[in-house]
Amino acid sequence: MNARTFLTPEAQRTLVEAIGQAERRTAGEIRVHIEDSLPSKKAPLVRAAEVFEKLGMHATEAHNGCLIYVAVKDHKLAIAGDAGINALVPEHFWEETVARVIAHFKEARYAQGLIEAVGEVAEKLALHFPATERSSSENELSDDISFGDDENDKNEEGKK
Repeated sequence: MNARTFLTPEAQRTLVEAIGQAERRTAGEIRVHIEDSLPSKKAPLVRAAEVFEKLGMHATEAHNGCLIYVAVKDHKLAIAGDAGINALVPEHFWEETVARVIAHFKEARYAQGLIEAVGEVAEKLALHFPATERSSSENELSDDISFGDDENDKNEEGKK
């Protein structure tokens, strides 16, 4: 299994739809990034922070983006939130959400785990950053799943 086959094409579509639905409830932004392995065996949260920046998630107006990061072959998962949401969620919220996703992953319910994580993140975002007329019509970031082998990811790495 690799990043591209971790979720079936149907599961990928369902996850992207879940992200879109979740974002209609909030002014926040949610992304999912899946890659084969952690580069240089970095800590998952460190890698998630790097991907967060590469995807431009730090540039949201209210600093309320959240990234769900998966390293398939390493069996690692992390959720990174921007400063705006990190300041507002309860302590251990991200770790508890990760633990629930991992429970699904252990039963090979990958899409279900990610969709539930998107829902939990959206719930917190909606509480603190509710949707407005502007936010529900303006999507600051793509809802698509990004992959570690995406051409855009390679281009961004080449710019550094």
